[in-house]
Amino acid sequence: MRFRLTDEQQAFAGSLHALLSASAVPAAARSWAAGDARPGRALWSRLAGAGVFALAVPEAYEGGLGPRPVEVAVAFTELGRHAVPGPLVETVAAAALLARLAERGGDGPARRLLPPLASGALTATLPSAHGWALDADAAGVTLVADAAAGELRLAPGHGPVRASADPVRRLARPSPGGEVLAAGPRVAEAARYAADWAALATAAQSLGVGYALLDRTVAYAGQRTQFGAAVGSFQAVKHRLADTLLGLAFARPLVLGAALSLRTADIAAAKAAAGDAAYAAARTALQLHGAVGYTEELDLAWWLRKARPLRAAWGDPAWCRRQVLADVDPGEP
Repeated sequence: MRFRLTDEQQAFAGSLHALLSASAVPAAARSWAAGDARPGRALWSRLAGAGVFALAVPEAYEGGLGPRPVEVAVAFTELGRHAVPGPLVETVAAAALLARLAERGGDGPARRLLPPLASGALTATLPSAHGWALDADAAGVTLVADAAAGELRLAPGHGPVRASADPVRRLARPSPGGEVLAAGPRVAEAARYAADWAALATAAQSLGVGYALLDRTVAYAGQRTQFGAAVGSFQAVKHRLADTLLGLAFARPLVLGAALSLRTADIAAAKAAAGDAAYAAARTALQLHGAVGYTEELDLAWWLRKARPLRAAWGDPAWCRRQVLADVDPGEP
């Protein structure tokens, strides 16, 4: 199946690409990794002005433009392509969680939190299934959906910050207690819905990371020479780059299809494909860049070190495949 973005969606992607290309994103990522979130927050404000976070907020709430999952996938592909730091996925997931709770009765928390999330005045994070919350030290609020207790609460703080394979992705466990925003069975269902949005956004982000790695590797292969010729002219290198492009091209329609259906199995398939494609692109980029690819001074490192953590975030490959298999009708041939 072929998915073609509308003219409006293509223009949106182009405008984000232009905005981010002019925003010194690698420098903001370096500052974020060093604990200085100011450049990242300035970038966040520009993205909010472009409507990125409003896409997950229903139009019924001030500033909301959504829910528009396809546009979220388009936006997060560009965010991944430019290695934007911060709890981007988690803020979108938090908006989806609050909106879903409001649909199921009681929109007090949504009325309170969705408008500032849409405008970019508030950033949010929430823990994944493993209990770790991304950038809890930088987020404005940390939401914790306790399925066992049937409660959604605002965590009052967080534990020690832990580094991950990606220096921009800082992890912490939310503190217990805090204000209860909602209670009852609807909390668990809304948390599952939010996790689907998080997995979709992460898949799109992985896709963008993979494209960035491929683009930079193709450019470098055209410049680096061996035996008097550009390495990009070697047949083995061409095949490796072609395989990388095929993996990304295969994952892209799965991501867009999952955004259209919002089915858990479709999202899981998209995330598995996009995560594997981005990880393969990282391996290709590292191999073809040679020793220089290991250096943190090279901006390439900010994409290389994202591919594997994103592959595991909000559903690792094993979990994704289990969701797909669980959706297969045993009566089908």
